[in-house]
Amino acid sequence: MDKNGTALALLDEFKDDPNAQAWLWKDHTGYAEAAQITQLAAKEHPEYLAKCGGIYSSEWFFSKILHCLRVDPKVFDAAYTWVEHADYMTALLTGTCDPRIIKRCRCAAGHKAMFSDDWGGYPAKDFLCKLDKKLRRLYDTLSKKIYAIDTAAGSLTQEWSKKLGVPAGIPVAMGAFDAHLGAVGSGIREGTLVKIIGTSTCDMVVKAKATRLADVPGICGIVDGSILPGLWGLEAGQSAVGDIFNWFVSYIQAGGKDAGSHDALTQKAARLRPGQSGLLALDWNNGNRTILVDQRLTGLLLGQTLHTKPEEIYRALIEATAFGALTIINRFEEYGVHTKEIVNCGGIAEKNPPLMGIYADVTSTEMKISRSAQSCALGSAIAAAVVAGKAAGGYDNFAAAQKQMCGVKDITYKPIPENVKVYQQLYKLYRQLHDAFGIDADAGRLANVMKDLLSIKERANT
Repeated sequence: MDKNGTALALLDEFKDDPNAQAWLWKDHTGYAEAAQITQLAAKEHPEYLAKCGGIYSSEWFFSKILHCLRVDPKVFDAAYTWVEHADYMTALLTGTCDPRIIKRCRCAAGHKAMFSDDWGGYPAKDFLCKLDKKLRRLYDTLSKKIYAIDTAAGSLTQEWSKKLGVPAGIPVAMGAFDAHLGAVGSGIREGTLVKIIGTSTCDMVVKAKATRLADVPGICGIVDGSILPGLWGLEAGQSAVGDIFNWFVSYIQAGGKDAGSHDALTQKAARLRPGQSGLLALDWNNGNRTILVDQRLTGLLLGQTLHTKPEEIYRALIEATAFGALTIINRFEEYGVHTKEIVNCGGIAEKNPPLMGIYADVTSTEMKISRSAQSCALGSAIAAAVVAGKAAGGYDNFAAAQKQMCGVKDITYKPIPENVKVYQQLYKLYRQLHDAFGIDADAGRLANVMKDLLSIKERANT
């Protein structure tokens, strides 16, 4: 945005420049800049990396800005500051878009911009200047204080009151990312892992501030109050889940338009037994967010023959995302973040029972579904109710609001023991591929994988 708080994309000069539009998380063109940030931080400020999994990602704040500076300096020079969408929207609703007064949310600043109270806020000015001297100007526009969702960003303006049909002057809660609010709307608490499953997947857990919490390598951050105020918020996730299935349906179009639809492939895939196809895939079609944090990784399908059918590939892709989910759960467990229950939300969790069944079998854990079909919106409503307060018909705290407003559906998906056994075998092979391609190719002896897949396939078809 410029000095007046106007998004550059709304100015005639920049309306046709894609670099002046919103930069989406899933754009990974800043991978080289992310690597540069990681390298410099590892050398001079390893504490910056410790809270964001050890590697800075191309999905995050500074890597995108630095990339813009290099590929389109005209846009960079025209921008007075850069603001996360979650902060821009609350500023717009409250008439506080002036960059000098805009409030920035704890969720975005902590998870994507390396903000921490431990080192006084954002990364030091001299650190950013070593990346590029022009970042000095950006640093000077960043606020020294950030806010959790129990804080009001301001009051609703008359203009937006008319547009939305709600009273002017009501408090507008600070924003957060959709996934984090989805966790709130799914009733997140200690011991509950919330999976927000859509085009990508985010995995959310919270821990008490009194907990001695280890830094967890490969996750997307440990941030004080990023999900629920007063608790540590931990985020992990997969860069593509639904996008992988959509790629297969929309781009590959195996079997034709009707036979190759999501519904048709899901129905056929559901009739297959675990291991029956002899296929194994890696879920890296959009890189790996957790636990490798490497956007230069790509997808893989192994085991196909001249008899391989589209629904077998579709199921293998679902299984790959489930194996990726299990890898995240295991990483949390490894560092003392234990899961007692898993609650899922998002479009795929709502609409795809066979996928939920596969996830239950792969993780050997019951899959519960958030009661609300719009858990992210519900989480935002909960924040609004808490900011409004009990006197205005809201709630005193998030625990009280969640108790009243959250729940899970009656239908759950429980693991089937015989399926769990097969998936335990397949997961060992998945991890073999995962580690060989993602960590150390020289250490990955892969000669057994194809033959082991065939053995599992033969047993499944007996």
